[in-house]
Amino acid sequence: MQELVEINWKDIEQNKEYEFKIIQVLDKCFEEEKLKNLNLYISVTLTVPATIKNLNNEYRGIDKETDVLSFPMFEKNEIDEIVKNRKKQIIKETIGDIVISVKKVEEQAKEYGHSFERELSYMLVHGFYHLMGYDHIEKKDKELMRPKEEKILNELKILRCN
Repeated sequence: MQELVEINWKDIEQNKEYEFKIIQVLDKCFEEEKLKNLNLYISVTLTVPATIKNLNNEYRGIDKETDVLSFPMFEKNEIDEIVKNRKKQIIKETIGDIVISVKKVEEQAKEYGHSFERELSYMLVHGFYHLMGYDHIEKKDKELMRPKEEKILNELKILRCN
């Protein structure tokens, strides 16, 4: 099977359960968006609040912690063109990077009353769709992005009340 995910650990210990979930969720995302076998992958970094705060400040000018950051390497139309033409990249190329604060995932899981697995999975799917060029700032954009996120989670049976 083609490696679709590169997992990095920044200031936290490696965790096999997290790795399994990351691979499972992003594999489903790649399948749903017809990105498999195109020599593309995503880099995922799991880290601590201070690291994600620094990245948020450096790249977005927001000096506070956040849960997930996405750094796309393609514009939406470029991804659409790759998928439309089933154009396999000549060299293995990243779609982009997703950076997740594990502590924030833990906090939000408690706050929203669901499992860590659900919150981590949501962060992955959410980050993935940002890499794909989707957004949720405008209502019309949110109406495109949210159903895609929920479809992935529902198909994996990762429900809100786990």
